[in-house]
Amino acid sequence: MKKISNVFWISVALVLAAVIFGASAPKSFEEVTGNLQAFITSAFGWYYLILVTVIVVFCVFLIFSPVGAIKLGKPDEKPEFTKASWFAMLFSAGMGIGLVFWGAAEPLSHFITPPLAEGGTNAAHKEAMRYTFFHWGIHAWAIYALVALVLAYFQFRKGEPGLISATLKPVLGKSMEGWLGTLVDVLAVFATVIGVATTLGFGAAQINGGLSYLWGIPSNFLIQFFIIAVVTVLFMISASTGLGKGIKILSNANMALAVILLILMFFVGPTILILNMFTDSIGGYVQNIIQMSFRIAPLNEEHRGWINSWTIFYWAWWISWSPFVGIFIARVSRGRTIREFLIGVLLLPSLVSFFWFAVFGNSAIQVQNAGVVDLTQYATEEVLFAVFSQLPWSTLLSIVAIVLVSTFFITSADSATFVLGMQTTYGSLTPPNRVKFTWGIAQSAVALILLYSGGLQALQNALIAAALPFSFIMVLMMISLYRSLTKEKKELGLYLKPKRKKEPEIKDKKA
Repeated sequence: MKKISNVFWISVALVLAAVIFGASAPKSFEEVTGNLQAFITSAFGWYYLILVTVIVVFCVFLIFSPVGAIKLGKPDEKPEFTKASWFAMLFSAGMGIGLVFWGAAEPLSHFITPPLAEGGTNAAHKEAMRYTFFHWGIHAWAIYALVALVLAYFQFRKGEPGLISATLKPVLGKSMEGWLGTLVDVLAVFATVIGVATTLGFGAAQINGGLSYLWGIPSNFLIQFFIIAVVTVLFMISASTGLGKGIKILSNANMALAVILLILMFFVGPTILILNMFTDSIGGYVQNIIQMSFRIAPLNEEHRGWINSWTIFYWAWWISWSPFVGIFIARVSRGRTIREFLIGVLLLPSLVSFFWFAVFGNSAIQVQNAGVVDLTQYATEEVLFAVFSQLPWSTLLSIVAIVLVSTFFITSADSATFVLGMQTTYGSLTPPNRVKFTWGIAQSAVALILLYSGGLQALQNALIAAALPFSFIMVLMMISLYRSLTKEKKELGLYLKPKRKKEPEIKDKKA
């Protein structure tokens, strides 16, 4: 047990306290998380919007800056994983279950209740796709990219341990080696547990929804308990095999299944409409990205409520997931340059997400407009399966979706146990299995408590509350990285600036 840090014991105690509170007083737990969520979204909504936009600008600045040539590792290091495996792992960890859960449900919800337009109209259709792209696009991946880049830079370039606290030394100095550093790491671990547990709750609810829709299995907490129990055993088996085996194999399998489901849906759905709306929505997204980034609707309570429920919720979700996803992406990105890393993390996943939502979102909206079935009568986790029921090969599509959610579930939880293990064993790149197993059980327990105490709403409330303290740490991480890169740029200035060609000497002909 020598490898285990104080962060482990403090974090386990906090998680255990939350689990006991939620299990013994679920109504009170739901009320507390609800009050926290209401306060944070009303008082800090402006802060979330500005912070995430600043992060996007910072990442774009680094891409075009000379420091983009700096490698995340030693100058002669090569990437550990191929680009295909690298992308599969970061995508599976970063979005995973969310894409399947919200793929049809979010665009449909925005179509029925749009942020500005009249519901059910062509304008609402365009808004629905544009805002879905906004929530799942560059802003989301910039949050992940920042945390991952800072961690990879300080760990592989500067030789620091893979801890959040270690990245803040240029700002806070040696205090990061004491109790203050421990506090920073505990906040990161707690945010990770809540963020991952929330997603696992969504995954369990959707697997249950698919089983209920297909075979009439009841949709309730007991079934979700068994789903989480089975998946917990599976991802703990995977976690014991290590990063290069279980997670890598599952991530590649996830991408293969996701591509199969996407292609099937693309051809059985409204193919031409999908292509047209995909193209139009990218244009709308680019044209309106600044306005959407700062839209807070201070004088319209109804519009502000929509922003709180969607945009602020998503920004909090990505922030609470960023310690987990960031540490994991950093771990698999060694040997890549800052520019290559940022372009890969920002653009590729965003484009895949855009096409995913174009396929599933437009299919759902077309089914709704056809009037054969009212999709709004279904629970969020059942919408996708209700859409499948109106298309050819519906049973096949549903089975592939359930398997995909299950494998994403396992990969996310597996990756999270690895990351939590790192954070609580002084940044070890090979955390002991007993530590990973402890965190595997802990995050599953939190997911169950959140489902038990208030379903999906409790999940969202807890997520927004957990994200706020870590957002302040992200600000310090950004400042720390900038200071360190500026210093290194001066040290390596001769190598970062393009070399001028030597002017040819002009000999005097008279000489």
